[in-house]
Amino acid sequence: MVRIGVLTRNPNSWCSSKIIEAIKELNAEAFPFYFSHIIAKIGFEDGIIAKGLNLYKALDSLIVRPIGRSSLDEAIFRLDILYKLEREGLKIINPPKAIERALDKFHTLCLLKENHIRVPKTYVTENPQLALQGFKELNSDVVIKPIFGSRGLGITRIDDEETLRRLLNSLAFAHNVLYEQEFVPHDSKDIRLFVVSDEVIAGMLRVSDRWKTNISLGAKPLPFDPEEELKELALKACKVIGCKVAGVDVMMGKDGYLINELNSQPGFRGLQSVSKVNIAKKIAEFAIREAKR
Repeated sequence: MVRIGVLTRNPNSWCSSKIIEAIKELNAEAFPFYFSHIIAKIGFEDGIIAKGLNLYKALDSLIVRPIGRSSLDEAIFRLDILYKLEREGLKIINPPKAIERALDKFHTLCLLKENHIRVPKTYVTENPQLALQGFKELNSDVVIKPIFGSRGLGITRIDDEETLRRLLNSLAFAHNVLYEQEFVPHDSKDIRLFVVSDEVIAGMLRVSDRWKTNISLGAKPLPFDPEEELKELALKACKVIGCKVAGVDVMMGKDGYLINELNSQPGFRGLQSVSKVNIAKKIAEFAIREAKR
């Protein structure tokens, strides 16, 4: 029987439980575990062990759900584990390089722009005085984001220079990189497209009563059928970053579509509520197909 690993903070969370359920319904075995279960052995009977199993011998493929908040040590170690498993031949969804790229908003935007994909104008520095110059270059209406983060947490919109000055100085004092992005008027809505393998399997319009459009912060999902141009844009972005499964966030700017973010470990509860496609099953089917290669 094919055994699919599910690396998850909580196997009982909605998305992880749906994926585990779908794997079982497809007559495969699900093996949920978390990073704290892992022991890495080097120099004697080498292996990556979790719950008594040597993962690159016991698993046929591995689905990675959000790796969670982490220190720099933890983040590096977790990616090292995934790279080691990949080198041993285990199929990982998403590949560790894609996860590493997508975790870093700055690196993601650089790669997208280098491949001629439109992104919001962004100004990144460690110097608060230089960041204030960026404020003017970005029309004095900016969104401050952490380089690492998701679900809209830690994101602030500022259109007042003195308020921004105080925030930038505080962030710099705590050794944060100052990531400053133009505010793109978007009528409090944006588009989430969900990609599995080489297909956009679902989409939704996220509508909010404020400028943040994250479902986790109260935005409402609405059914959305993307046009071919949008599908091609999402698939191109995934190819650039290397994602096999991704949530691609798209905004309509004054000059057309632009990609705001790409999530390599996307949740899909809100999207599933307005989609006829069984998203968890699509992910599980892909993991099983990868295992057979």
